[in-house]
Amino acid sequence: MALAWIWTIMIAVSVIFGLISGNIDNVGKAALDGAGAAVTLCIGICGVTCLWTGVMEMMRRSGLSNSLKVLLFPILSLLFPSAKKNKDAMEAVSANVSANLLGLGNAATPLGIQAASEMAKLSRGGVATDDLCMLVIINTASIQLIPATVAAVRAAEGAAKPFDILPAVWIASLSAVAAGIIIGKLLKRLWRN
Repeated sequence: MALAWIWTIMIAVSVIFGLISGNIDNVGKAALDGAGAAVTLCIGICGVTCLWTGVMEMMRRSGLSNSLKVLLFPILSLLFPSAKKNKDAMEAVSANVSANLLGLGNAATPLGIQAASEMAKLSRGGVATDDLCMLVIINTASIQLIPATVAAVRAAEGAAKPFDILPAVWIASLSAVAAGIIIGKLLKRLWRN
């Protein structure tokens, strides 16, 4: 709801300043150009998103995503010690992390919600558990091996090599996750004392 208000205020301010400055025609032209560019971008992203969703489905059917879950389980059980006994929660977390690794933000979101719902069942009194907070940290920072969504946006905007950002994405996402985990663990210790 807040975002709707923010957009409404921004549009109103633009129209008001366009009227005051005598540039209302430019404001209208910019709005129409922006709407057209948004449609073009969405169509471009749609194709790449369909491609990676298909790849994710093939990985699921071939058992590769289950292998990835098994591979991730030892690391995730260290990060989520309370939830590691809850099979449903750990499967949802593994699926969420796997989707994030592949850069499938659209697929990762419902899996993250499912994981958070499973972990919320382990909380008492409506207070988020440490594991639930760690899930939010990891999901927000998310390590991406293949930034499919970003590459789709770059391809739609005409980038010659949409995946040439891989080293920067790897460094940034690993740094963000590492910093988030370290700060989360430090705050957990400080909060308990």
